[in-house]
Formats: sequence, structure tokens, C-alpha cells
Amino acid sequence: MTITFGREICSDLAIAQQREWLVTNGIGGYASGTVAGLPTRSYHGLLVAALKPPLDRTLLVTHLDEQVDYGKLSLPLSTTRWVDGTVAPRGYEQIEQFGLEGTIPVWQFAIADARLEKRIWMEPGANTTLISYRFERGSLPLQLTVKGLVNYRGYHSRTQAGDWRMDVQPVDRGLKVTAFPEATPFYLFATWGKWAIAPEWYRDFELAVEAERGLDDRDDNLRVGSLTVTLNPGETLCLIASTEASPDLDAAASLQRYQDRTQAKLQQWQAANPTLADQAPDWVRQLVLAADQFIVDRPLPNHPQGKSILAGYHWFADWGRDTMISLPGLTLATGWPDLAREILLTFAQFVSQGMLPNRFPDDGNPLTDADYNTVDATLWYVEAVRQYLDCSGDKTLLAEIFPVLQNIIGWHQRGTRFNIHLDPQDGLLTAGAAGVQLTWMDAKVGDWVVTPRIGKPVEINALWYAALRSLAHFARCLGQPSTDYDQLAEATLQGFQRFWQADRGYCFDVLDSPTGSDASLRPNQLLAISLGCDRDQPALLTPDQQQQVVTLCGQQLLTSFGLRSLDPRHPQYQGHYGGDQTQRDAAYHQGTVWAWLLGSFAIAHYAAFGDRALAAQVLQPIAHHLQTAGLGTISEIFDGDAPFLPRGCIAQAWSVGEILRAWTVIHQTAVSPDPAAIALT
Repeated sequence: MTITFGREICSDLAIAQQREWLVTNGIGGYASGTVAGLPTRSYHGLLVAALKPPLDRTLLVTHLDEQVDYGKLSLPLSTTRWVDGTVAPRGYEQIEQFGLEGTIPVWQFAIADARLEKRIWMEPGANTTLISYRFERGSLPLQLTVKGLVNYRGYHSRTQAGDWRMDVQPVDRGLKVTAFPEATPFYLFATWGKWAIAPEWYRDFELAVEAERGLDDRDDNLRVGSLTVTLNPGETLCLIASTEASPDLDAAASLQRYQDRTQAKLQQWQAANPTLADQAPDWVRQLVLAADQFIVDRPLPNHPQGKSILAGYHWFADWGRDTMISLPGLTLATGWPDLAREILLTFAQFVSQGMLPNRFPDDGNPLTDADYNTVDATLWYVEAVRQYLDCSGDKTLLAEIFPVLQNIIGWHQRGTRFNIHLDPQDGLLTAGAAGVQLTWMDAKVGDWVVTPRIGKPVEINALWYAALRSLAHFARCLGQPSTDYDQLAEATLQGFQRFWQADRGYCFDVLDSPTGSDASLRPNQLLAISLGCDRDQPALLTPDQQQQVVTLCGQQLLTSFGLRSLDPRHPQYQGHYGGDQTQRDAAYHQGTVWAWLLGSFAIAHYAAFGDRALAAQVLQPIAHHLQTAGLGTISEIFDGDAPFLPRGCIAQAWSVGEILRAWTVIHQTAVSPDPAAIALT
């Protein structure tokens, strides 16, 4: 997909600062910023290193203050906004064009008849960022001066420098920065030229997006030194920011490796889906590249090749729920089943009392019971295994983890943490404890759980049913008894009809909560249709019920970029996601639009009505979204009210994964609904 902007975007600061780029290194580190070159978040930086991969992400190199001298012109290339509102320098005014080459951001700066190209990428598997400047054309030599601004803070934090003195020392072709004695040293290198050491704090950077989020919007950064070189047309300077003392300084070779890897990823996808790849629109190809940005190493002592999935950029770690929801789209739909296998094996190591952890602590500390506060992550794990097996036929893996899967079902039957247990009266799974959020609707402010959903949530029981059918299938594949799982599944199938509200034409969201059953119209019930629609098993809802659910969700919840988390007619509906953390969390699942649910809706629509073209049409607006917010990827959430502005993370794993999976399922799978399709209302 061609994502390219000219001066109509680049020279309009209000717009250019809202479009963000992202490059990653596969171990949790990244570089990110705006088209304008203006840092607007605490998470923006040229080197945000994962010091304990894939976590302990630390901002090391923040920004480069760049200036060119060409003939009699002296112009900035960088842009900064200060806390008093002043924008100086205003380098965005020199940007003639910005675009993505794969996932690499590329700027073209125009200075009279001179044109300077800048691009940024990372070395896979290393906390190393490369920034290249190529003098493409001009009638005179061009002098480029670059000042390096650094920091050393957790990416959630801010720096008020005070009298902090970092140690800055010269090394061959660069600078070594040691923020304090116990800190990890990092380096700034140049392929040629010589750095001049000149430490000075630049104070009071404004971070506009943090102000919008009700957070501290001030940050200080240390200028460690400057570099001045003279470029002739055709010459390139590359700067390398790294935690390695001796990184490869061959920038051309590094760029070629990055490009080769990108091409290899696309070729794997094409080889796995040759027919689909030929008909895939460009935006699907772009999402295949975006998928790779979330997959990271999580080495374990007994599984050094371990893999995981970061839930979202910039601030999420690897969450159990997000990993398992996004795994099929990010690894199977893309033709990378080996990665899926490693992720499944990695997470099998963390199953405790039949549960996967909700999240891993950012500080790398050992897991505690509190980290297992999720009722759905484990059930999504079983579904991910099922989809992996369907894709790969890998019975070796199945045999290895089948005892873990049996353990999961057994613990859920007899009861595990947070009152998660099977109700033998109706075959449904119940869960919940006061003050704990267990489902994906997990916003919590202090002791206030915004959507507690204690009882029997509809999507949890759809997942439970799918897990039981999967275990029966797995047992048969391995020649083991399956009767118990079949019987449990039949009981859940019968009990699930308790969710149906014949008078309203949709499902309860939660049954048997402390305050009764919750009749709110939410999108969770779509999983009762989309889960398992690609396999031969009795459906939880009748064909007529499926069509009623999809139609009503389409009328009340569907937007261009996802589904509202609550019916706009509900008195607690909130159509804007913004303000401080309390305001944002209060709206998070009370109307905010979630992109990942668009995949479930599209698949459910196809399953219910059988119209491939109409179901695929639901996904098409995502193509336009890829050119806003996080470029080439999909945001976490959107406002519930039009124009559905993007919010939250600029790149979310399950958003990308579920859209990719839905597009693939719709174009691969044959369904035979009854009756025939009807149009969306």
C-alpha cells in the first residue's frame, strides 16, 4: 500500500503531528514519532530500548535537532514545541514529502533546488536505530548539523533534569553516554564526521498528547553533542543509536537486511495463501507487515527461542488475552505458523491452576496470583491451539501440550481463582470476584470496576463451548477418550439458550450477576456466532437468532472502524473517549469503538447471511484508517460518536490480527446460511 503525503499534510502542523510512524526491533524496543518530526508523547523517541526484552522499555535517544546550511540559506529540519506554546524550530516547513516504504518512514526535505532524504529503521534483534540522510540532488554542497538529545527514563515517565549530570565520553566514531553509574550505557555513532561533546539540558519540551490525556506534558532532554558534515550530491550520512558498544556501522548492509526481511515476510504470506494473495488489496499487504511489529522474543531458561506478542504500541506489554486473540491473525493468516507454535509453547510454561496470566509485570518481577486476573485469556489460548492445528496439522505440538489443555478444563470444572467454575445446573461457566475485572471489558479506576460483569458473561460461555468442542476434537486426534468433553459441550449448548431474549431479539450480556441478568446490548454476543463457524459443530444460536443478533448489532453498534462497546441508547453510553484517566476509563467500554470487534462482526455476518462480498465490505474502511493515526497499522479504539476519531494505542495487535483473520476467513471459508443473505441496515 502506498502511504505518501505531500505538503498538503506535511506543512500543516495540526495534521502532521497527528500522523505517527513506528519501527520495531522484534525484542520489544522501538522508534516512533510524528510526520512533523515533533515529539507529542512521552513514548516518542528514536531509541526506546527494551533493556530486559521484551520489557523494561527505556527512552534513551529522544530527538535529533537538525539544521542545514545550503548556499545562503540556513534552515531547520527538526520541530519542537515548548511548554509556552512556542514552536521553534519549525523544520516541518521544509518537508516536501513523507511516505512509508514497507514500515520504514521516509522524509524528503526541499531546500531551494536541494533535496535531502531521511529514513529511519531498526536492526532486528538489537536495540539499535539507524537514521540516514542522503543528499539526493543539489547544485551546491550541503552542510548538515545534527545535535543529539538523549534521556534515560521509563517510557511512561518524564524527566525534570534538575542538576542531573550524565557522563558523556568520546569513543571511536561516536559518543558513549552513561546516565548514572548503574545505568546501561548507550551510544551515538556516525558513519563519518566527528562528534563534539557539549552537554546541555533542553528544558520544557511540551508533549501535547499527554496534556490531552490529563497527564504531565513537560519533559527535559539532554543535548550530548553535535556533529557537522558537508555532503555532496549522492552522499549519505548515517547516525546509529545503540545500546551496543560495537554495532555494525555498515548502514547500507543494515538497510538491505531490513528490506530483505520485509520481503521475506511478504513472500511467506504469499506462499501460504497464493490464491488469496493474488486478490488481496494493498491494505491487506500493509497489514501483513504491520503484523510483524507485534511479535517479540520472550526467551525462557528452558525455551530460549520463546516468542510473545506485544498488545499495543506504545505502552502495552504482552498480555495473555491480547496475545491469544491476535495470534491467529498475526501468525496464521500471514503464513508464519512456526511463530504461532513458539508462542503457544512459551505461554504453556505459564499456565497455573488452569489459567494463563493476564499480563506480565513491566518490571520483570515474578508472576503473582493477581497477574492471573482474566477468565478469557486461557479460553482464547485453547481457541488459538485449535486454529493452529487446523492450519498446520501439527500433532506433535498437540501431544506435547494436551496435558496442559486437559489441566485447563479440569480446573475450570472444579473451580480456580476468582470464583471461576462450571455451574453443573446449566453447563455454563461463571466467574467473578468483587473488585476484580476478569473479562476483556476490564477498565478499573481505583477500587471501581467500571464493567464488573460478575456472573456468566456471554462471550466467556461461547469460548467455553468452543474450548470443549476443541478438547473433544484434540482427544480424537490423539486417540484418547473424548466422551466427557462432548457431554460437557452438549450441556453448555443446551444451557446457552438461557442467554436468548426472544422479546428483544438478542442475547443477555451477563446472566446471574449479583444484580440480576444484564440485558445491555453489547457486541460480546457476536462471538457466539463467529467462534467455530468454520468447523462442523452445532451452533450456539439458531440461524434466525444469528441473523437477529447480527442485524441489531449492525444497526446499533457497527461503525466504520469497529463496534461500539455499548448501545448508544443506553443511559450509561459515552460517545467520546478523552480527558484524564478516570474519564477515559469510564468511557473505555461504555460506548468506545473497538477495532478488533470488526473482525468478529464481519465473520458473524458472513456466517449468518452467506454474502461474502457484503461481509468483506465491512472491513474496507480500514484501508483509509491506515493513512491516519498510526500509519500503516490499526488503532486500538475510536470515539463512539462520529467522526469516530482514533484513540488509545496507535497500533494494537488484536486490531490488526482480527482484521487480517476476518479478511482471510471470509475469502477462504464456504458457509451455507439459511435463509439467504439480507443487506446491512
